[in-house]
Amino acid sequence: MRLLPVGDRALLVELGSGAEAESLHAELLRRRAAGTLPPVGEIVPAARTVLLDGVDEPGRLAAELPHWVVPPLTAGTRDVIEIPVRYDGPDLADVAALWGVAVQDVAAIHSSAEFHVAFCGFSPGFGYLTGLDERFAVSRRATPRTSVPAGAVALAGPYTGVYPRSSPGGWQLIGTTDTVLWDDAREPAALLSPGARVRFVPGAEDSR
Repeated sequence: MRLLPVGDRALLVELGSGAEAESLHAELLRRRAAGTLPPVGEIVPAARTVLLDGVDEPGRLAAELPHWVVPPLTAGTRDVIEIPVRYDGPDLADVAALWGVAVQDVAAIHSSAEFHVAFCGFSPGFGYLTGLDERFAVSRRATPRTSVPAGAVALAGPYTGVYPRSSPGGWQLIGTTDTVLWDDAREPAALLSPGARVRFVPGAEDSR
């Protein structure tokens, strides 16, 4: 764990892995809910960091954090968000080859996992989801696409993501969903937030 001051009232915590960052994020939320966390405005997780902003006494918190016992991340008690998906992506065969399985097995493997939103970024509503076994990590495409359609379900490295809107992208596209990831008229606008549990339901109709 490495702690870096950011301005006068923020603290960046660097961790050794994504799993450690997710566990620390969950522990920070747990302590805040229990009223045992010093006042913090925002808690923002990323791939291997957690940013604490609006901290009244960042020096004190920096001295305490290394001594915390942070338990491994568990499934949690939040309701599972189900995302209906058609496994019809243009990179499905390539992913199957990388995994060493038949094309039809990609859907079974992907939909059998329970995912967890590790952090959000890239574009509004885009969540980086972990949950697949590490042997199913895949590299990004050698040549990114200039346009990926909204609703594309994609893989890159250890992550699964769903493109909230059309944008360039280099992830491997394995499916499509009609679920709206970002809606300005909804509260909150983002369907996914850090810590949320997610399952992909193959061949199901959109139940919005």
